[in-house]
Amino acid sequence: MKTNVKVIWQDGTKGNGSLKTEFLDTKITIPKEFGGSGNGASPKEILIASATACYSSVLTSMVESKGLPIVEITIDSEGITSDDEFKIIHYPHVILSESATEKQIQSADRLFAVADKGCTIGNLLKKADVKIEIIGQISTR
Repeated sequence: MKTNVKVIWQDGTKGNGSLKTEFLDTKITIPKEFGGSGNGASPKEILIASATACYSSVLTSMVESKGLPIVEITIDSEGITSDDEFKIIHYPHVILSESATEKQIQSADRLFAVADKGCTIGNLLKKADVKIEIIGQISTR
């Protein structure tokens, strides 16, 4: 499988770029803390967004394949950088219908870790010593 990405950059470090793929078109920039304008997505934001998109698609597929009565899935993620590590924490929230059984709720809860193992982007990042943590929540509505 091949993926094409095109970046067009203007006006040096204080400028910004345009990152385009088949379905993505976003403004990118060098963060202010590194001398850039900060008027666009940073490489770290794009990396975290990629990991989040991968995790969310795997989790959604798994929840659906189990036939769980899904209402909504949301995932907030954050990247934390320190001197000796880079960590991404995903906070998935699965909302099941009020008719969900306890067995279905437990099944959904187990899928948080299973989806993490099935995410190819997350697995590549882990090989590069990025720590990925999952703190999931399930509710009914």
